[in-house]
Amino acid sequence: MGFKETKTVDYVLNEAIKYVRHRPGVTEVPISEALYKYLAEDIVARFDVPSFNRSAVDGYAVRSIDTFGASPTNPIILRVIGFMSVGDDPGKYVLGPGEAVEISTGAPLPINADAVVMYEDTRRIGDYVEILRPVPPMGNVSRRGEDVRANEVMFRRGMRLLPWDLGVLASMGIYRVKVYSVKVAIVSTGNELIEVTETPPDGPPPGKVINSSRFVIEGLVKSLGFDPVYLGIVRDNVDEIAEVVRDALERYDAVVTTGGVSVGKVDYTVKAIMKLNPEYLNHGLSIRPGRPNSIAVVNGKPIFMLSGFPVAAATGFDVLAKPILLHMVGGEDEPKPIIRGILTRRVSTPVNTRSFVRVRVYLGKDGRVYVEPLALTGSGILSTLVRGNGILIVPENREGFDEGDEVEVVLIRPIYREG
Repeated sequence: MGFKETKTVDYVLNEAIKYVRHRPGVTEVPISEALYKYLAEDIVARFDVPSFNRSAVDGYAVRSIDTFGASPTNPIILRVIGFMSVGDDPGKYVLGPGEAVEISTGAPLPINADAVVMYEDTRRIGDYVEILRPVPPMGNVSRRGEDVRANEVMFRRGMRLLPWDLGVLASMGIYRVKVYSVKVAIVSTGNELIEVTETPPDGPPPGKVINSSRFVIEGLVKSLGFDPVYLGIVRDNVDEIAEVVRDALERYDAVVTTGGVSVGKVDYTVKAIMKLNPEYLNHGLSIRPGRPNSIAVVNGKPIFMLSGFPVAAATGFDVLAKPILLHMVGGEDEPKPIIRGILTRRVSTPVNTRSFVRVRVYLGKDGRVYVEPLALTGSGILSTLVRGNGILIVPENREGFDEGDEVEVVLIRPIYREG
């Protein structure tokens, strides 16, 4: 017996989020440990960056008024009184009329200097320099506060920290930041499962399946900057599953289960979660693969009940778990690389169902981009995500695409080259 009715992803997300009240804990960490974490606070600059006017080029610091009218045929001659290097005190020299200071990129301007002439626009003659072109006030100068202004809100709560963000934080004199500490429990269910570490050299025994979905979900959680906590395999027993999930909800911010969500006699996970008196529960989604993927909210915390088949589980995590986990920290999904290509054969999908078709995107010998469907069925055929490099998403209002159609694909790996 299949699902009598399933709801769209958008509908389920909008409903479930109403019940997710829990907010993860906050921890303060050095910025060296904050990469890909989500800020739990706004960060305001305490001072200007840079904190002084500095040269943007190698050349000569000057008073711009002394260069007006300079040209290659009528150069203005200035006396060079010294050299400014990075790290020097701005008060090392005080420029007077008709004077210049040789200066390195990044060095502070000496007192009274308001511009820098590039080496290319000068000609050095002993203790003097000929200025061949005029420079305007603040020309070739990186101004104080040009990068960051004092009291500017540079980072907002919920922002995910990327590598260059850490550099900006350091330039602002900030060494520690408050971030959300999100711990996601992972529970695998199924009598058929064995751990990869317990697998005999010649493969699993008949009827047994290596628990590969566990690693898929762990990787997806880590990719969001959150911490997965694997709780092991629970056999197909409603009471045991309910007890493990109940304990996980007390200790962690969210729970992901895999397996036991089909319709029929073996939907142990859904029955187990119902014993926890959820405020919200939805069993089944209008997606393919991953129709059995489900969600519940217990005491304000989400439980993502995903298919035991790894591809369907990955799809369910992407459409259900990711947006709700991001909502919990005030974050937003990052843009995905999209490419357009020519479909090599027809793709037929069920109406009123959002379908995620695994594809191979390659550059043909004619220089055009082609999209080859790899598998229209088989939610357990995980290798198609290795052999392929893209996902073609067919929206609910379409029954597929025809051969030769130009389609948009979400890239998950670089484009292949034919031959």
